[in-house]
Amino acid sequence: MTNDSVIHSVAGAAGGILAMTATYPLVFLSTRAANETKGQNKSTYQVIVDVLKRDGFQGLYNGLNSSLLGIAVTNGVYYYFYESTKGVIVRSRTGSQSLSTLESMLAGLIAGSVTTVISNPVWVIQTAQTVSGMDAVSEDTPALPPKRLGVFATAAQLLRTDGPSAFFRGLRPALILVVNPVIQFTVFEQLKNALVRRRRMAGRVNRLLTDLDFFLLGAISKLVATGVTYPYIVVKSRLQAGHTAAARYRSALHGLRTIIAEEGISGIYKGAGPKLLQSVLTAAILFASQRRIYELTKVTPSFCIRISRAR
Repeated sequence: MTNDSVIHSVAGAAGGILAMTATYPLVFLSTRAANETKGQNKSTYQVIVDVLKRDGFQGLYNGLNSSLLGIAVTNGVYYYFYESTKGVIVRSRTGSQSLSTLESMLAGLIAGSVTTVISNPVWVIQTAQTVSGMDAVSEDTPALPPKRLGVFATAAQLLRTDGPSAFFRGLRPALILVVNPVIQFTVFEQLKNALVRRRRMAGRVNRLLTDLDFFLLGAISKLVATGVTYPYIVVKSRLQAGHTAAARYRSALHGLRTIIAEEGISGIYKGAGPKLLQSVLTAAILFASQRRIYELTKVTPSFCIRISRAR
């Protein structure tokens, strides 16, 4: 029998790929905006104009391949360890199959820490692809479109210029940002449990949660998580990109203080608009599609076994 955590992992990876593909231009724009310095200080509209001028519409998808790889690895690993930890907690006691707030946070902390270490190199590559050529276009010197490197070529360039340590840029703030999925999954679990209890009390027993429920719960939980942690997302993005300003950041906290001192409070919220929109849409699509893919994946093997036995 297929391990339930593996099915969750596969469904999470597939759902993440679907969600990332649908929302990637917003990922691109938020990453670009987060890496703008005070001197540049471009609006999201200006970033879009520059990208379209240099690369056309397809420029908004620079780094998509590495992002799809990153989201597949991230979600696959996260769901596997989250569901495995959740299973261990549930099996260790009798009674309710639902996790408490503290139990949800513990499961999220374990899954998030493992996922961050494993997936950080992929996100460094994706960020490097996204910010490449940021200075290629200016009002005075409109440059030719820079040569775009693929995933392996970008990885080779990072290795050649900065060595293996380049793949672990921004790992410390990324580990701090483990709190993001912890908040997200904790809010999601508690809202889901409350909704299920409410519907059971109302006498509704068939299909307690719909795809729309998962969509909305995913959106709300991600909005809360990203809204709370966004300043650290800016610091992590700059460190992973090898940003010139980030070279002076002694730590994530020092990076936050430096950005505020040099760019004002608005500096730690650069790109927040497209990032919040992208995060909420991605999470909403992910939670809805992951659940649907999980159910289909779980049912299909049993259906095939029943057919083969009938024969």
